[in-house]
Amino acid sequence: MRKNVLFTTILIGALMMFGTVSAYAEETLSLLSWKGYAPKNLVEKFQKETGITVKVTFSNNEEMIAKLRATRGAGFDLAQPSQDRISSVQAKFKIYQPIDFSKIKTDQIIPSMLEAVKKNTLVDGKSYAVPFCWGTSGLIVNRKFAADAKDYTDLLNEKYKGRVSYRLKRPTLIALAFAQGDDPFAKYSDNAAYTALMEKVGKSMMDAKGVVKNYWTNGDALLQAMRSGEVHLAMAWDGGGWKLHVENADIDFLAPKSGALGWIDTFAIPAKAKNTAAAYKWINFILKPENAAVFTNQEKYGTASDGAIKLTNKDVRANFERTFPQAAIDNIKWYPPVPAKLEQIEGMILDKVKAAK
Repeated sequence: MRKNVLFTTILIGALMMFGTVSAYAEETLSLLSWKGYAPKNLVEKFQKETGITVKVTFSNNEEMIAKLRATRGAGFDLAQPSQDRISSVQAKFKIYQPIDFSKIKTDQIIPSMLEAVKKNTLVDGKSYAVPFCWGTSGLIVNRKFAADAKDYTDLLNEKYKGRVSYRLKRPTLIALAFAQGDDPFAKYSDNAAYTALMEKVGKSMMDAKGVVKNYWTNGDALLQAMRSGEVHLAMAWDGGGWKLHVENADIDFLAPKSGALGWIDTFAIPAKAKNTAAAYKWINFILKPENAAVFTNQEKYGTASDGAIKLTNKDVRANFERTFPQAAIDNIKWYPPVPAKLEQIEGMILDKVKAAK
């Protein structure tokens, strides 16, 4: 028996010299992600806790789709596409695998975000993603001059004539539809109903065109216009409003009464992932409140980790607590996948608004 053990030991040692086997076969997690989504300090912590080496490839939605299509879902263990870029791609190319939620610590996740992502990534009765981080667009308000502004319809309010700015982009149409009491997402599958709704919203924008100072195209220019007092009310991203609030306490981001519009980037497991166990470990690790708080402190994006905001730095926590009490988070309108023809409908309406006198 001892001779056999000795022989085996010698054989393994010899094989190792020629690179055939490793006494400690390196376990890896191959992550396809956005820049900043896998902070070095968290990667190092995960590696120390699990012994799993994380290899990160930075990408964006278009590149993620292209890479996974080219390999039919191979080459990576975990990807991080936006939730509105999953179901249509999955239905057509089958590049992801369904999420096994029994392996997800769902008690760590904000319920409304989890349900939104499950719904918006549903294909043939199965969901394909877990929420990770999010951001919103809503209103940036100078309370010194627009103390009563509460919703997107205030962008059309004569009271703020000449002091309003927003983009001629689809989020503005969507936002105004919600603020006017309709649900544009519910009409995504009905082109005629969606066209009628967009025509209605477009008319309200044309009727109130005199209220608008300008249609902004450059975010830095918008912030400067808010600083100078040229613009008092705008539709823009939360981060811009929070940045201005540091400089001027009268200016801040507001989650509108009808709901901020939100994006969520997710975790999705490629169809031919080799190490799904490591993928689930990373998801549960990064959504642990103390780890999610580290991410938010560094990147300033909120996460789907329930309770993480309470663990962030004081200034970061203040932004979220001031702007997003739980009711406001639960009222966020998360973008679902966009059917192809809808962008053509919206473009037609926006062209009419731009051309109107």
